Amino acid sequence: MTAPAPDVLLAQLHKAADVAASTASKLTDADIPAASALPGWTRGHVLAHLTGICNAMARQLEFASRGETVELYDGGQEGRNKAIDTAAGHDAATHLADLNTALERVLKAFDSLNVAEAAATESSTEASAASGATWQTPISYRGGVVLDGGLALWRELVIHTADLGTGYGPEAWSRQFCEHLFEFLSARVPETHRLVLQPLGLAPVTIGNGGRSVVVSGMITDIAAWLAGREPSLGSLRASAAADDVDLPELLPWPAGTPAK
Repeated sequence: MTAPAPDVLLAQLHKAADVAASTASKLTDADIPAASALPGWTRGHVLAHLTGICNAMARQLEFASRGETVELYDGGQEGRNKAIDTAAGHDAATHLADLNTALERVLKAFDSLNVAEAAATESSTEASAASGATWQTPISYRGGVVLDGGLALWRELVIHTADLGTGYGPEAWSRQFCEHLFEFLSARVPETHRLVLQPLGLAPVTIGNGGRSVVVSGMITDIAAWLAGREPSLGSLRASAAADDVDLPELLPWPAGTPAK
């Protein structure tokens, strides 16, 4: 498994942004304070977080284009949490306007990478100076590069749109996205375990290096949802070890870095 190529990821970001915006546009004022799929968070909290992560990732790229790095959220984790709590109670129209503005900002930042990559291949001094950030430019997020930030935004948009609980759930996640989650969330496998993920009709995927081997079988979207700490939506998962049914193993926390709640 490998990360999607930058042009593929960019297309996926636009698609995920469209779904997030469309889903948010259907919410009414009465829907905002209702519970989301995340314990303790209303739909308003989820929308505020989506807006926040879009602005935060846009900021990463904007600083990177100047050869600088900046922490993901203004004010760090405390600033992130305060901003979410403050904005959670906004009405539906305000949430939608804020989200659309943030999506436009972050997509513009990622779209500019194609221009930067093209400019970087030019030999002229003028083109080189205008190149700005590329997909491999360092950012502070997880000590990675812009590509890592793009993958993170993809995860945040897709997973949290499902968390809104409006009918768009993990069952709508693409195979490519699920396979990306298998790889990224392999960090959640306990050191003692080795998980053999067996999506129905597809080749198995092994994650983890522990001595206890557990096979987890089910729809690919259900396996991905479980790894992401969400409820499977198309059926039940089956876990087995040495041909005997066992409980699904307890997973470790979300990989180190700013958590996805």
